[in-house]
Amino acid sequence: MTAEEFCQLLTPESMALVERHCGDDPAAFALSFHGRRDLPVRAIAEQIACRRKAARKLPSLSQHPLIYTTLSLEQASGEKAARYKAGLMGGDRVIDLSGGLGIDAIFLASRFREVMYCERDAMLAAIAETNFRTLGITNISVVTGDSLSLLQSVADDGFDWIYVDPARREHSGRSAGLRSASPDVTQLHDLLLRKARKFCVKASPAIEISALGRELRSLVSVTVLSVDRECKEVLLFCDREGSGVRLPSVRSVCLGLSGEFVLNETGEDSSVRPVAVDPGRYLFEPDPAIIKARQSHLLALHYDLQFLNSSVDYLTGSVPVEDFPGRVFSIIGSFAYKPAALKALLNKRGITAASIQRRDFPLSPDVIRKKFRLKESDHTFLFFTRDRSGNLFCLCCERYA
Repeated sequence: MTAEEFCQLLTPESMALVERHCGDDPAAFALSFHGRRDLPVRAIAEQIACRRKAARKLPSLSQHPLIYTTLSLEQASGEKAARYKAGLMGGDRVIDLSGGLGIDAIFLASRFREVMYCERDAMLAAIAETNFRTLGITNISVVTGDSLSLLQSVADDGFDWIYVDPARREHSGRSAGLRSASPDVTQLHDLLLRKARKFCVKASPAIEISALGRELRSLVSVTVLSVDRECKEVLLFCDREGSGVRLPSVRSVCLGLSGEFVLNETGEDSSVRPVAVDPGRYLFEPDPAIIKARQSHLLALHYDLQFLNSSVDYLTGSVPVEDFPGRVFSIIGSFAYKPAALKALLNKRGITAASIQRRDFPLSPDVIRKKFRLKESDHTFLFFTRDRSGNLFCLCCERYA
């Protein structure tokens, strides 16, 4: 979106068109208004497309006539994650070093007296400032330019918290490590702690959390956050008081329709993984945040479940668990993996479609699907893994919850 298109988009006529055509196909809208030089047709079509995604990602915020760009909306925190994350911080002043669309700043504004939003992209900063006004938020100050230069210019202890969401897109791809992100918080560590006693880093959900304490000496806690069974963020909380000696605490947080489920590190030995002699009547797959945080053993302990084998995060038990943080399946068949035996089971039950799930299994889902000529299904599931002895193993299941 150009500066001219943005200005045109803010006119009452353009915003009325966005409202009137918000249920239309964006491409069809652009085609029907092709040639209208008095209207920012491309920008309006982008808003129509973005509003559909925003309705899912930002359910309450999307009730307001906010402005988006496709990329900024994709990169922004979802509403559930942003609200939860803001609840972990609070104080007088906070600075958001990588403001983006401003979703995190919006929720931080309810936790701090003053929020300083920084964004080097002038157009994105103008969009965020417009959205803040639309929402009636008055305690966010918008600064356009290099946030690190600004941070260096302020007095030490100028903020209670610093929040940073480093850019992870490099050379048209994504990078998960802290050192390859921009800004590199490992290099800025000491500067951040001079300007604020605490800082929070939103890291990639793909980051390896086991060695983070060596990269960030003041790291005191790690929160792995999922929304609707999808791992969204790994939040790193650093504190000037962090000793750098003890390991940071780890917790997994699962946000979903049924509410919030939290697992805190308890000191239980994660190497203790009780393995079932045989599968029970039910198969349990923990929420991705729990798997990422390596806390599946805590679920097994809490719900009296056992692992299918010692290396993967499939649990089994004889009774269902209501509100289990993850997915639950009824096991209708389990056996050593042999193509002939699986084909016989599929033929006997008339199964021509199944969702293919695998962990620690040599064949990919695509190869398995082609081998057994299976279509996709959201009711029948085939799990491919190994049994307690390490032999290839298969379970045929139906969704329970």
